[in-house]
Amino acid sequence: MVEWLSVVAVTAGIFVIVTTEILPIGLLTSIGSGFGVSDGMAGLMMTMPGFLAAVAAPVVTVATARVDRRVMLCAFMALLALANGLAAAAPGYGLVLVSRVMVGVTIGGFWSIGAGLADRLVPAEKAGRAVSVIFSAVPLGSVLGVPAGTLLGEVAGWRAAFAAMGVLTVGVLGLLALVLPPLPPTATTRLGVLGGLLRRADVRYALLLTFLVVLAHFGAYTYVTPFLEEVTHASAGPVTALLLVYGAAGILGNFAGSALVARRPRAGFGAAAALLAGATLLLPVLGGSTAGAAVLLVGWGVAYGAVPACSQTWFVRAAPEAPEAASVLFTASFQATISLGALVGGGIVDRTSPSAVMAFGGVTAALVVVAVLAHAVRGKP
Repeated sequence: MVEWLSVVAVTAGIFVIVTTEILPIGLLTSIGSGFGVSDGMAGLMMTMPGFLAAVAAPVVTVATARVDRRVMLCAFMALLALANGLAAAAPGYGLVLVSRVMVGVTIGGFWSIGAGLADRLVPAEKAGRAVSVIFSAVPLGSVLGVPAGTLLGEVAGWRAAFAAMGVLTVGVLGLLALVLPPLPPTATTRLGVLGGLLRRADVRYALLLTFLVVLAHFGAYTYVTPFLEEVTHASAGPVTALLLVYGAAGILGNFAGSALVARRPRAGFGAAAALLAGATLLLPVLGGSTAGAAVLLVGWGVAYGAVPACSQTWFVRAAPEAPEAASVLFTASFQATISLGALVGGGIVDRTSPSAVMAFGGVTAALVVVAVLAHAVRGKP
């Protein structure tokens, strides 16, 4: 029982990180209007954490390689609490962006350590289930965190949403400190180890798949609220409900994807990418109605819910002898692409329309399917 409390604590940590990272998606227009910036400029709240996380993942992990991992997880959670408090009190948009820098450092460090801890927290035969539980925090952030934050933002203002996240993060910090066992480093992660992994063909392939599918998702999903407001003509209540539907589907996708990728990794990644491509390409066509948007968001949620576990599994299988180093590469590539996706999507939405950014996401996700099929033709497992 104690071992699973540790898994729950790490899951809670990733939940508050994911929720804090993507909370601006549901509050994008209200934050932007509050500071007088465009939707694309407001999208920097998504862009900055990703870039900082990509840098922090290798730098912080290597710099703290000899520090107990429990201590580091607690330190990152304290930094996240401070970041949320700063965002809630920021008098100008510049300080909001400073808080997002702090969020980026937290993401890079906590994810790199926490994502690979399952086999240290539970017996080996239960590690697969623990991975599913830990990664369920990603869709849970969408199904609970973002809709709840969006609703609170509508009722009490967007600052209240960040303040509430700050309080919740302090609670998670306390949980981590209470239930995590000492986690001394088992292998020192060095930059040379990371460089050696990058020379492996399987690792580079995992990077390619992760880059394309995350670019597709966040290039489009960062701007799903403007799409629902302008194309679906949904008001605040229905937007929150649609985000809730998406997140609920993501929970299903996480567990289904984790089960499938354990047996057939290529099929899992390919199916997720194909479903994501179909949903985003059809949104400009069928998303004009609330019912059409809801159905497609269910498909999108199932698809993306499977992606983090699928991507992490590819990286770990490519470097089974260096799980923390594999997690560093997973985190860095994932977060850098989140940032790039939000940046590219912001450029598209400011110059064209929310429908165009959905089409961009669909075409990019289709490239993942092509890459997976090409891998199959070459006879790779």
